[in-house]
Amino acid sequence: MLRLCYVILISLPFVLYYTERAHYVSRHPDRYSEEKCYRIARRCIRIMMRNGRIKTEAFGTELLPQEGGYVMYSNHQGKYDTLGIMSAHKKPCTIVMDAYRSQLPLAGSFVDLVRGSRLDKNDMRQQIKTIHRIAEEVKNGRRYIVFPEGGYDNNRNALQQFMPGSFQCATRSKAPIVPVAIIDSYKVFGINSLRSVKTQVHFLKPIPFEEYASLTTREISELVRGRIAAVIDGQRQRPQAG
Repeated sequence: MLRLCYVILISLPFVLYYTERAHYVSRHPDRYSEEKCYRIARRCIRIMMRNGRIKTEAFGTELLPQEGGYVMYSNHQGKYDTLGIMSAHKKPCTIVMDAYRSQLPLAGSFVDLVRGSRLDKNDMRQQIKTIHRIAEEVKNGRRYIVFPEGGYDNNRNALQQFMPGSFQCATRSKAPIVPVAIIDSYKVFGINSLRSVKTQVHFLKPIPFEEYASLTTREISELVRGRIAAVIDGQRQRPQAG
């Protein structure tokens, strides 16, 4: 939290400018393409990373599908997760965010800027409608980030159980699933330090619909979780430099 407050403080002119610009852009979607909105979002992320002394290493970007929509399923560690993934993902993508968390300062503006979706965990009917809409958007070529763990309190680099229902975004769209493993992302805003911090984003080999079509959502969740866990465990076992 210390780093978040520090970044906002030293970046206050940029924060005020881009917050107002995000509001303007979201009110005039006909004037701004998704590509333009995403460029603005990534510019904000770069400023935040520079001022916050944050570096994110990306792996596996060459594995990302070149055409069509897909759903990225990532482990969840904190407020920086989406920003870290987007900093490494050059083509426009967006997010599914808990409706409650999207009400936090700056979060709502960012979700609107990237034309994301809000999921109300207390309204099952709204959840179903949102999942159906996301599936249609993915069919039409959009790329989504979903965090199947739901929350991130004290997750750190330990995986929690994945919620099978979150995989309906992929099964209904019949789109590729891209597992994403993030490592040390919790350190950015979860540790009270201003020292430079490094995180990792690993885009794993996509799972085409043909590979998971016969599986239940629970089986899909276990498959994706297993692949992410393998990467995180592999990084833990690597010898530390120095």
